[in-house]
Amino acid sequence: MRLVIKSGYVIDPSQSLDGIFDVLVEDGIIKAIDTNIDTQGAEVIHAQGKIVTPGLIDVHVHLREPGFEYKETIHTGVKAAVAGGFTAVCCMANTNPVNDNQEVTRYILKRATECGLARVYPIGAVSKQLKGEELACIGELKEAGVVALSDDGNPIVNSGFLRRALEYAKYFNLPIISHAEDRSLAPAGVMNEGKISTLLGLPGIPAISEEIMVFRDIKLAELTNWHIHIAHVSTAGSIELIRRAKEKKIKVTAETCPHYFTLTEEAAKEFNPNTKVSPPLRTATDVEAIKRALKEGIIDIIATDHAPHQFLEKEVPFEQAPSGIIGLESALPISLKLVEEGVLTWPQLITKMSYAPAKVFNLPGGSLKPGNLADITIIDPNFSYKIDVNQFYSKGRNCPFHGWEVKGKAIMTIIGGNIVYRISEKQQK
Repeated sequence: MRLVIKSGYVIDPSQSLDGIFDVLVEDGIIKAIDTNIDTQGAEVIHAQGKIVTPGLIDVHVHLREPGFEYKETIHTGVKAAVAGGFTAVCCMANTNPVNDNQEVTRYILKRATECGLARVYPIGAVSKQLKGEELACIGELKEAGVVALSDDGNPIVNSGFLRRALEYAKYFNLPIISHAEDRSLAPAGVMNEGKISTLLGLPGIPAISEEIMVFRDIKLAELTNWHIHIAHVSTAGSIELIRRAKEKKIKVTAETCPHYFTLTEEAAKEFNPNTKVSPPLRTATDVEAIKRALKEGIIDIIATDHAPHQFLEKEVPFEQAPSGIIGLESALPISLKLVEEGVLTWPQLITKMSYAPAKVFNLPGGSLKPGNLADITIIDPNFSYKIDVNQFYSKGRNCPFHGWEVKGKAIMTIIGGNIVYRISEKQQK
């Protein structure tokens, strides 16, 4: 099969490409990027006025299957992914049963293959049953196909245990993703600790509950000389710790999520459970610090932490609602606000959402270099619309951006040279 994407504005940070080119795909592989590529015998995609990028990669999603299919399935999750422009996702281990063994890993990969949409890379548990007491069989998980390890959702409290985990993970060349939270500082907390939590009468979660664990995790990464990745960074203090660690060349990387550079604790004033996340939404000062950290490269990756919940689970008082929001179908337009505001350039944004995720987690993709798999996202930067959760492919509806007017949308997602999602020309008008 021969495919030519014609006259699109190609942005590929891996090659410092930033201009109008044609992209030639043959048999699922990128063959050439040039001007005036011959289209004879090829399917032609006219991409004038559109942005052509390496496929977006989300390294932090909860697909819920197996065990919580009423919240999300692998099928609905990957449909949401490709609709959001993501060609690959990494799914967390907090399923039921937990992904702490080869059988669950292989089940996830089998189901993803059957769906034939976004590539799915499982993340294995660090500890059996996510209890932080006994190491999972890391070698077996690696053999089955996991790309990283995490007890995400459950912080690893025991420092000695995490040290051993890092040492084992190093042997198998698997990064550990840290959910940095000291729950002893806020055992009943439901939002950021501060004036607004006091005003609302809600128990708060102080910034230090994240920062103290980020510090601990960085020191253990330094001790073991191994890679720890800090998930969903939300505070200015955490950013400063990560900055210093990077200056010392410690093996640490970090991600944040669109809600942490877009929303503040003010969003919780209406007691909307769809603004309840873990870690919580922080202050305007934290939001500005996150934006600076993205611009300066202190935060490597934008991930969604896509965490769907069944509708009725969120239709309860704020304190009782589970934490988490969905993000696969809203991340791109929300993140494009960073470009609109001048925080990031287009190449910097694509680095955070494609090239860096692939590089940090040793994944295929993130580049349009000839010879690579043809995983491509085509974006219409002028596509204006209103976010409507009722139009989402995800089973989840817990999105705080419902009703927002946004600009910029993935209009075509190509995986292995196959068009798996597209918006018709009529829809684009």
